[in-house]
Amino acid sequence: MPLLDIHHLSIAFARGGVAHNVVDGVSLSVDAGETLALVGESGSGKSVTALSIMQLLPTPPASYPDGAILFNGEDLLRASEHRLRGIRGNQIAMIFQEPMVSLNPLHTIEKQLYEVLSLHRGMRREAARGEILSCLDRVGIRHAASRLNDFPHQLSGGERQRVMIAMALLTEPALLIADEPTTALDVTVQAQILRLLRELQRERNMGLLFISHDLGIVQQLADRVSVMRQGRIVEHNACRALFSAPQHPYTQQLLASEPEGRAVPLRADAPQLLQVRNLRVGFPVRRGLFKRQVAEKVAVNNLSFTLRRGESLGLVGESGSGKSTTGLALLRLLSAQGEIWFDGQPLHALTRRQLLPLRRRIQVVFQDPNSSLNPRMTVQQIITEGLAVHRPDLDAAQQEARAIAVMEEVGLAPESRHRYAAEFSGGQRQRIAIARALVLEPQLMVLDEPTSSLDRSVQKQILTLLRRLQQQHQLAYLFISHDLQVVRALCHQLIVLRQGEVVEQGECETLFAAPGADYTRELLASARLSDR
Repeated sequence: MPLLDIHHLSIAFARGGVAHNVVDGVSLSVDAGETLALVGESGSGKSVTALSIMQLLPTPPASYPDGAILFNGEDLLRASEHRLRGIRGNQIAMIFQEPMVSLNPLHTIEKQLYEVLSLHRGMRREAARGEILSCLDRVGIRHAASRLNDFPHQLSGGERQRVMIAMALLTEPALLIADEPTTALDVTVQAQILRLLRELQRERNMGLLFISHDLGIVQQLADRVSVMRQGRIVEHNACRALFSAPQHPYTQQLLASEPEGRAVPLRADAPQLLQVRNLRVGFPVRRGLFKRQVAEKVAVNNLSFTLRRGESLGLVGESGSGKSTTGLALLRLLSAQGEIWFDGQPLHALTRRQLLPLRRRIQVVFQDPNSSLNPRMTVQQIITEGLAVHRPDLDAAQQEARAIAVMEEVGLAPESRHRYAAEFSGGQRQRIAIARALVLEPQLMVLDEPTSSLDRSVQKQILTLLRRLQQQHQLAYLFISHDLQVVRALCHQLIVLRQGEVVEQGECETLFAAPGADYTRELLASARLSDR
């Protein structure tokens, strides 16, 4: 008997009194000790299928017109809530796609991890601390003992994801459902997490349902693969057979959708747009009853670069290396030392009021769209919010027309503009965030992992879009990413950061062809790009 056996599952959502199927007749199984990968574009129904296993979809509006979900022979669709509480966490654990939604912002990391051990394994705090430190160390949290009192917002995106993975693994489940667990992780930590998952499977004979858009990771980890499109399974096969000889045209399209191309040619006379000199960002370390500052943690140290109009600069490095902190400092959303010159104006010396007119010319796409999009606003309101502030000369009809045009540019259906962000998949929410930045027609865009939650086919579309916009409008990009393939396809310059320090800096193609630092070579080897 399979550990998990889903038979002809259909899931519908009610809208306007009418039920619409989003998953239609899906069948799949996972054996103990086996990894089944579920792949497909965002919006194909992968996450909805995963949430249905633990009965985490709200009913209504969700309903199950047909099918069965058998776990160790027991139908979870017909299990009582009391029985489900005994299964969730104890026997089935889940790593969610967006850690900031799953982690409580008011509790420390230690408190949230201890709650798991106390609830599911009955451990006392003294014994739990050793277990917590061991697990955090295994998932790659550096200096874990000093991070226990941190809150989620004090961690980088990748560190938050690693805490989520640790939280799921602490319960020692029989089945682990991993929904895009490596999305926010750099390539070195991805490799570390994959090794950890394989070790745990061998140790505990754990079944793994692995949901991902990263086919490179799927190829390394999965035993079998199911390909999902528009709520249906279109192909299922052993991993090696599917990658070597895909049968369905959609599977062939997915496998052919790797990021490709190079940065758009840069004009020889392109003027300087952004100049950064000796940027330094530090955070106070406070201890004691009165929270006195006892030290300073340096997040970015002595960073300098120049960016011209129409040029892209890639910032790469492990999570926690200072990439996102650099972007926030350039936007003056964090205090920093050093000089930041934008189009001849000293951003470092301007007041908030003086900065306001420049905000429209410098836009940002944040890493976690679920945290940066207002859940109470429709997509049209989210996209046009900036226009209301920076372009008060546009009336409501003109704002709506701009919203429709930019939604089409980023691959969103304009008729969905009256829906809310929660009604979209993770990848679609990222496209909404990109549309919100583009609608103001900026000169500089800070892109913080803008394609991390997008499947490969959509990544390719977004990269094509960014290159086209750059060529048409001479946009400059500061591109923060852990995906080196995407960086190589878009960027002219590259800066490699590690623990806030510049390891290597120079022309992108030069560094990819002949990296000078051991750390850069390690990154390229982890991404398997050094020979491309």
